[in-house]
Amino acid sequence: MSAHVGDWNGLRQREPTLPSSYYFDAAHFALELQKIWYRSWIFVCRSEELSDSREFRTFRVGTQSILLLRDEAGQLRAFHNTCRHRGAALCTEAGGKLTSGAITCRYHAFSYGLDGKFLRRPLQGRSVPDSGADLSLYTLAVRQWNGFVFVNLNAAETSRPEEHFRADALALTNWPLTDLRVAHRQERTVQCNWKILWENYNECLHCPNVHPTLSRLVPIYRRGIMEPKDDAGWALHAQREEPEYRGGLRPGATTWSTDGQARGIPFAGLSAGERALGYQYLSFPPSLYLVAHLDYVRSVRFLPLGPEQTLVSAQWLVAPEALAQSDFDIRPVVEFVDQVMREDASVCELTQQGVQSVAHQAGVLMPEEYDVHRFQNWVRSELARE
Repeated sequence: MSAHVGDWNGLRQREPTLPSSYYFDAAHFALELQKIWYRSWIFVCRSEELSDSREFRTFRVGTQSILLLRDEAGQLRAFHNTCRHRGAALCTEAGGKLTSGAITCRYHAFSYGLDGKFLRRPLQGRSVPDSGADLSLYTLAVRQWNGFVFVNLNAAETSRPEEHFRADALALTNWPLTDLRVAHRQERTVQCNWKILWENYNECLHCPNVHPTLSRLVPIYRRGIMEPKDDAGWALHAQREEPEYRGGLRPGATTWSTDGQARGIPFAGLSAGERALGYQYLSFPPSLYLVAHLDYVRSVRFLPLGPEQTLVSAQWLVAPEALAQSDFDIRPVVEFVDQVMREDASVCELTQQGVQSVAHQAGVLMPEEYDVHRFQNWVRSELARE
């Protein structure tokens, strides 16, 4: 009896991966920066991380340094971190608070308002010869979505970040994303191309071998799939209720933690189905994905440091009431997820090492890797876009 049916998720034919050179070639990396990173919405931080006026953060995307700040009126502003005089970097710290309502270049003391407008040159405010050129800072587009702050190096970008989610942006409607607060954060530099991390995220074929602890918590992952219909024979098991076949957590577990038990305050607005499943994903390449659980949401940000190096930043977000509890302990949650992320980083670095073989011009995708194929087609389409 054939169990292959029309709504099976898997690839129907053999598909090649992206060319291997896309993962290490410096010239191609520069092209991806121009075609993808410099014209996409990039997640930089949570709004709460710039809670007061004059607070600022700096970020690097490829070769570009970004200055994000909150002005005196409480509005978020984003600029290229570049003085208009001779191009010096304006802020060299990762973050802090400006001592006045001006951004002053430490090289020649040209200064700018928090709205980016040119204020004065040094030496008793001597006038600037009128060349007809605007000396204000180079502005970047900045938007917020449910407390997540995005910037776009294209200052003229008018779209909203959520228009570009590679999933239904309403998928996390029942989670109070705007109100959540950062309970823990961590960063690690992974020695691999940014696309390798995304490809790893988009499949669970590796889960039984790489993530034994996670696969015990999420039994369907033991089968190397993420959704019931990832199995070509799913129709044979359609009536089965075990989590190995329907998805969700092992019996008795409620969230992703070392013992499967919640540590934060469960979100009251979740549906019965969302509570039963125990996890929900939302992807926003190239820089962000979210994993939402009963009691916390984890954000993971990728920023490319070079063709073979990526900064991975994770934040654990919980209800503010949980942070206020004296006995709140997020360590079992962090330890569990950190183990998963370390396991992923290890195999991604193995891929970076092996993909440079002169014999390996491209790989091949298995049927379960349909989302890897979708991601790679997104990369192809972005590179082809004028």
